[in-house]
Amino acid sequence: MIRLPLIRLAVAATGALAVSACALLSTPDPVQTYRFGSAPVAGIEAMASPVQVSLRRVEFPEAVEGDKLLGVTGTETAYIKGARWVSPAADLYMESLENAFAAQATRVRLIGPRELTRGERTLDVDVRSFEARYEAPGAAPTIVVTARARLLAMPDRTVAAERLFTVEQPAGANRVSAIVEAFNTATRDLNTQIVGWTDANAG
Repeated sequence: MIRLPLIRLAVAATGALAVSACALLSTPDPVQTYRFGSAPVAGIEAMASPVQVSLRRVEFPEAVEGDKLLGVTGTETAYIKGARWVSPAADLYMESLENAFAAQATRVRLIGPRELTRGERTLDVDVRSFEARYEAPGAAPTIVVTARARLLAMPDRTVAAERLFTVEQPAGANRVSAIVEAFNTATRDLNTQIVGWTDANAG
């Protein structure tokens, strides 16, 4: 009579351990990684007397500076399931902006944060939004990228020029691949605008 409860307790404990082991060994949902920003391309011909512009580290909102893709529907936000950037979005954007200047600038030589040279101007870019906005759940979103750019005159750091840029790029479908492509297009458009604006105002 005394052994039966002990046996039942042992069986119950064994079952609990088995369930716990299954939970530990369960396979997480697969996550596909993506990148945005154009690949490096051949630069334009060397400029005779370029304006040296130092690029400060680009600031991103905390919600999107990492590797998650943010979706917004009205006042609700959620990260897009099953997708990640291959590197933090802030790092990918820095690389894409430097590549855009190398390929498109006509008057400016951009000095990256890793270089020790100091420029005549400093470019300060603050990304305010980097998200997929949905008008309704399940609809194809529009990628919205907003950034404030400032050119600072050195060494006193007075503001020589300032502008707010906003790019809206509709995704072709509510699929991750289409959303990533829209992020890529929006980023490329934003960078082209920033390069042209910097060229026009750095002198």
